This record gives sequence, C-alpha cells and structure tokens, in this order.
Amino acid sequence: MALLRSFSSASSGMGVADHCKGTFLNLQRKKAHRYVVFKIDEKRNEVIVEKTGGTAESFDDFMASLPENDCRYAIYDFDFVTEENCQKSKIFFIAWSPAVSRIRAKMLYATSKDRFRRELDGVHYEIQATDTSELDIEVLRERAH
Repeated sequence: MALLRSFSSASSGMGVADHCKGTFLNLQRKKAHRYVVFKIDEKRNEVIVEKTGGTAESFDDFMASLPENDCRYAIYDFDFVTEENCQKSKIFFIAWSPAVSRIRAKMLYATSKDRFRRELDGVHYEIQATDTSELDIEVLRERAH
C-alpha cells in the first residue's frame, strides 16, 4: 500500500492517508458515519480525515463542520424516501471551496480533487460548492431523485 501511495502521489503531488479510504468504506458499507470531512495536510502533503459525523447527526451539523473560509473535501450519506415509499441512500462527494478562501488553498484543492475522488469508489454524485446556497439539503434532494 505504501508503494502504491508513493507512486500515485508522485503523479499528482498529493498523497492520500490510508485511513481516508477506510473511513469512507465504514460510511459506505457499515453506515458508521453520516459524513466525513477531509482536509489537505500541507506539511505531510496528503489528504487526511478531519472529522466524522455520527449517524444521528443532521445536515445542519454537517454544514457547521465545514469552515467558512477554507476549502475541504467531504462525503455525505444522504438518506431519503422515494415516491414508492422505499428507503434509499446516495453518497455525495463535495468539493467545498468558499469564495473567501486563500487562492493557494483553492488551487491545491482543485488540482488534487480528481486524484482523491478516484480513491472513493462508490460515490453517486459530486457537488462543487463555493457557498452555502450551492450546498443546501434541497440541492442534494434534487440530485438524488
């Protein structure tokens, strides 16, 4: 795994900490988390898990975990009921890049996004958001249906 990480990070310049994929799999397969927030650790030059949200946490809790003035990646497990009254779940990858973020942070997150996103097999939808109006619960609901 370390060899794979070293090889793949050489191509994009940014590594992915081993626990990122494991945490994602816990959300995806075991429903252990409602959401996961990832950040780039510039000193270690890799994406790391910053925060996980428990299954009882709400979308508002998730939004409160995103910084107002810095970029993040996030995964959100959106549960909903279809018109046929079936319980469903869709996993969203979110690239959070507030307009007020530092230019360097925006560039770093933008250039590393595709590489990191490929590590997370099983994401249904992707959202790029620069403010809360682009990342509202209704946006997720519309995409999921």
